[in-house]
Amino acid sequence: MFEKLNLSSDTVNQLALLGAAMIIILTVFVAGKYIRQMKTDTSTGELSDENWDGIGEYKNSLPTGWAVSFVGTMIWSVWYWFVGYPLNAYSQIGEYNDEVKAYNAAYEAKWANPDHETLMGMGEGTFLVQCAPCHGIAGDGIDGKAQGFDKRMTEAQVLHVIENGQDQLKYPMGAMPAGMASGDDAKAIAKWIAGGMKGEKPAAFAACASCHGEDGTGLGGQAPNLSAYDDTLLSHVLEHGKTGMIGHMPAFNDGRITEIQKKAVATYIQSLKEN
Repeated sequence: MFEKLNLSSDTVNQLALLGAAMIIILTVFVAGKYIRQMKTDTSTGELSDENWDGIGEYKNSLPTGWAVSFVGTMIWSVWYWFVGYPLNAYSQIGEYNDEVKAYNAAYEAKWANPDHETLMGMGEGTFLVQCAPCHGIAGDGIDGKAQGFDKRMTEAQVLHVIENGQDQLKYPMGAMPAGMASGDDAKAIAKWIAGGMKGEKPAAFAACASCHGEDGTGLGGQAPNLSAYDDTLLSHVLEHGKTGMIGHMPAFNDGRITEIQKKAVATYIQSLKEN
């Protein structure tokens, strides 16, 4: 709407400065006029019957200047509201969002083909600003208060998903229902996954393999990868958010980070486990 009115930001600023200058000039003129008038004029006219502690009020009519100014202000305000500055024609939030979109587009174009070193630097910077407040500067989950990236998942976190299901990441396989396993079977699955999926695979994992695959890697992106934080998993989490044991992680789909920054964060997080 701002662009449709063909008003540049410079034009708006100039109009605002012009209006402010006119208000200052009128204020000085009117104030000076009435200050001089108060010094020279004497009160005349008929007093009203009412008084307050001996202070009476004259029955004088409203000064013409005041009446004209009052009516003029009302007319100007109506014009300004509906014509000069139409409702919803411009907003600072809208301008900010447009600037963010333009900046993100330029950012994506500039870093369209980053090398690994660039992704690591970009990912670390984004992680420290957007992720570290909950996941810790080192990505260790701050003593279990949030998901740590130095290892895939803890037993408690795996059990939480098994018991409560997961229907937030929007994978092609769809929602994971709650209670896919229970009791000792659930604990065995949780221990095996949290242990890096090493050693003998629990027989109960067959219920999980139908979606996640026998190796737990998610059947080529059809379901979450249980063995590592791959690009697909991190992209789904950033796009849709995730509810975990300690609360809700918001989705980052509002332009706060660009697609290349999501890839950079994934690259950086994957390096945390390696380190």
